[in-house]
Amino acid sequence: MHALDILGDPVRRRIVELLAPGEASAGEVGTVIQAEFGISQPAVSQHLRVLREAGFARVRPEGTRRLYALDPAPFAEADAWLAAFRRFWEPPLAALGTELARGRRERRLAAERAAGEPASGPGRHDNDSTTTKEH
Repeated sequence: MHALDILGDPVRRRIVELLAPGEASAGEVGTVIQAEFGISQPAVSQHLRVLREAGFARVRPEGTRRLYALDPAPFAEADAWLAAFRRFWEPPLAALGTELARGRRERRLAAERAAGEPASGPGRHDNDSTTTKEH
């Protein structure tokens, strides 16, 4: 089964999100998933089993608990598959980042002007020794 088939299910994606910070018990995962999706504990266990069998999660017993953790290998495989398509979203995201930075700068400069502070810009530095203050 392809990684995107496994991760295409919203319950399994949420389980992956819950496991991303580190290990979690089946009970902890089940409590959150049952509350958010309204599914039974056996259904949560089935989703955990699918993730485990597909290699996305590994489990280890600790006493009576079963602790689940993510295995990075299948995510690297999914990332490699997605690499061919990054060209569709990386340039627009970079352009968005530039526009957001430009907007932040414009707001900062407008706030400085409104406060009567000198605007910093090209060729002007706050510690520029050639700048003199008039008294």
